[in-house]
Amino acid sequence: MIGLFQEPEQFTCSRAGCPATAGWRIEWRNPKIHTEDRVKVWLACDEHRAYLHDFLAARDFPVTTLPLTTKEAS
Repeated sequence: MIGLFQEPEQFTCSRAGCPATAGWRIEWRNPKIHTEDRVKVWLACDEHRAYLHDFLAARDFPVTTLPLTTKEAS
């Protein structure tokens, strides 16, 4: 559970319906509506990392996949 101004206890995968803990950070933006300094972030578990990355890449969005750092995940 997360409250206002609190960090989440667990980082959960952004894939709809997936309750798994995320281990990946997928950074992306839609160049048609976002400036270059705007970066959106989805989180992904191991199972959905490629699916979420490919979903964004298929739309020609700039996308980068990085592991979650220990600081982010703790």
